[in-house]
Amino acid sequence: MNPLFSKVYCVDTGFHTGEENMAFDRMMMAAFLDGRFQARFGYGSCLWRFYAWRPFAITLGYNQRESDIDMRAAAAAGIDVVRRPTGGRAVFHAEEFTYSFITDSLAENSTHYRMVHEVIMLALEALGIRAEFCRSTLSGPDQVPGSGSVSCFTASARYELQVDGRKLVGSAQRRTGDILLQHGSLPLSVTHRELWRYIASPAGDARERVSNEMEQKSTTLEEILGYIPPYQRIAELMLQSAGVEHRLEPVVLQPDELSDFLEGYDYTQSIKQQAS
Repeated sequence: MNPLFSKVYCVDTGFHTGEENMAFDRMMMAAFLDGRFQARFGYGSCLWRFYAWRPFAITLGYNQRESDIDMRAAAAAGIDVVRRPTGGRAVFHAEEFTYSFITDSLAENSTHYRMVHEVIMLALEALGIRAEFCRSTLSGPDQVPGSGSVSCFTASARYELQVDGRKLVGSAQRRTGDILLQHGSLPLSVTHRELWRYIASPAGDARERVSNEMEQKSTTLEEILGYIPPYQRIAELMLQSAGVEHRLEPVVLQPDELSDFLEGYDYTQSIKQQAS
């Protein structure tokens, strides 16, 4: 079987603000769309990016209503609120490991969706975690509109990852022509469940429902392992797993090697990780 990609690139941008993180994915997708990335790094390639968030942030899906979130509450807590270039539901990015994946490929979206999660599955196996694919939705028919439906981690798509029936990785995609962007979140601790604090809903018990559903339907590395693996350890395992899955040695790029594609932004300095 031939590899899907001619070359596999990886870049670790570390900790940045919500706007900086989403701007990176938008600008790199634009660089793939107009061929600038391929002209420099080759056609048929893919780019993995590993990153995290400082300060914490809430991202909204591309078509999600901004009114789903209580902007005043988020601002008062120092939480960034930004829109993703991908679809899906709101995610509270707190203590987590985040990835993005971009490629020019004619393969079906579902092929890449599964492949990306197979890479993550291999990395989790190296941590001693046995994850499996979700095969059906985790959200129920009695879900209250505007409450649980706001959150990414109360629903699941096929090929996303779960452990003991609880969702561990949330991902979303966007395709324009041959260019596919996918990114997703791997929660390290339960902090992502605090999304309920920032939901704007007229239903009196909506926030409690969201809190309960996220506790029931999602899990974290800390809950599974009893500790939080260092960000850098997860990045190393993802790099190794990408090489195994793609059957190619990944080429590690430094953020400054992509600076021509990232107008007005500097990703060479990661915001210092706060102590847990």
